[in-house]
Amino acid sequence: MEPGELRKDILEQGAIVQRDRETYAIAPHLPGGITDTATLRKLADIGDKYGCKLVKVTSAQRIALVGLKEEDLENVWADLGIEKGSAIGFCVRSVKICPGIDFCKRAKQDSVGVGLAIDRKYHGMQLPNKFKIGVSGCPNCCAESAVKDIGIVGTSNGFKIMVGGNAGGQPRIAETVCEGKNAGEVLDIVDSIITLYQKAARKGQRLSKFIDKVGIDSLIKFIDTPAEEQGRVLEEIIQKNA
Repeated sequence: MEPGELRKDILEQGAIVQRDRETYAIAPHLPGGITDTATLRKLADIGDKYGCKLVKVTSAQRIALVGLKEEDLENVWADLGIEKGSAIGFCVRSVKICPGIDFCKRAKQDSVGVGLAIDRKYHGMQLPNKFKIGVSGCPNCCAESAVKDIGIVGTSNGFKIMVGGNAGGQPRIAETVCEGKNAGEVLDIVDSIITLYQKAARKGQRLSKFIDKVGIDSLIKFIDTPAEEQGRVLEEIIQKNA
């Protein structure tokens, strides 16, 4: 292996260099932050084995092992046997999910079921920029749905879907595109939004900036168009974003 090859490889697999520029953090993928005691014990044992300096519960519902040596990373992943979390890069990050009707008395809809289905299909998918999704079971929005690229919120009448939110240095509240949708409809609409963004946005263009350029009405039109006719609408939107 040539010098520097390992470093490139581990970065592509989700290892994040730390402030000291010598050690790394990794974030095993724990969909929705839901796991079991055996996995927690494994994380603790492997952290001890490889001299992990601290364990961080992240805002994205992951558990990061911080302060690992570069030469240990391959063995850490092998010992863990857990999918690598997509914590960096232009891709769909871990889907943030509230406890939903499985656990929370306030929940109106099955956020866990919908969120895990989305995570299974899209986690790690390469897109023009980073892409965050939050699924909340009620309007309290514990998954921060209003500041996600796609935000899904359970209500008494079904799910509400919002798009174009983000936090960061220029925060933006997502815009509502539809309400009263069942779980199956939510999955179809999410697929349309991600398909449009993947095919029509420019590299580096966050969904919020894409919407600013083409207009929220264009996105809604694409969602509402039958699949067999979406190609025509897609071409119109690509021209608007040129």
